[in-house]
Amino acid sequence: MSAVILALAAGAVIGLALGALGGGGSVLAVPALIYLLGFSPVGATTASLVIVTLTSLTALVAHAREGNVRWRTGLLFAAAGIGPAMFGGALAARIPEAVLTAGFAAVAGAAALRMLRARPAAEDAVTVRPGRAAAAGAGLGAVTGVLGVGGGFLAVPALVGVLGMRMRNAVGTSLLVITVNSLAALATRAGTVERLDWAVVGPFIGAAILGAWDGKRLAVKVSGHTLQRVFALVLLVVAAFMLIDAVA
Repeated sequence: MSAVILALAAGAVIGLALGALGGGGSVLAVPALIYLLGFSPVGATTASLVIVTLTSLTALVAHAREGNVRWRTGLLFAAAGIGPAMFGGALAARIPEAVLTAGFAAVAGAAALRMLRARPAAEDAVTVRPGRAAAAGAGLGAVTGVLGVGGGFLAVPALVGVLGMRMRNAVGTSLLVITVNSLAALATRAGTVERLDWAVVGPFIGAAILGAWDGKRLAVKVSGHTLQRVFALVLLVVAAFMLIDAVA
């Protein structure tokens, strides 16, 4: 019973982050599954892909209704990452657990620092170059496959900083990228999905989906820059803890 309660609490927090920020779900899901619920690093990355795929799809519908999804750019961004995501998913099972944890922590820490340094995004729309979108999407796809993350915590900074997208559009569009990349990575882990503890993963997913709807409402009330900084600080603490644990 305690595992289910922890799963519900963690799922609610992760859904809130994903709904409000368009990312952050899986980067918080992986450490929660490992340290709170006792999953192995490989099992946690697989479970997080299932959780974040369903949660991001729910949040995507809400953001699409508000007109915050740039479909053409998002699909190009995501399509470029499908191949790398599938390759990375197959490679992940061959990477030592300590290396996988350390790599996850390093990427999460780098993303947090970049988000803390970033200036508020301009609200004026800009022209997006397809080549830059494809290159960034391929890199995010590889990270998704290897580390089991949807890529939203990297997609939002990339869409804002690299492609010049305004924050609210970046949040909505990143959810499309997360969904496509996570599905591609899961395609290479189909056998391991069946062995997940669904008594824990199921409640986690349910709470995350409900949290995502609340996160969408929170995003309307609080500025994107404020939400980004709060999330970045939480992410930095989690990354530091995981890196220390991997080294130890």
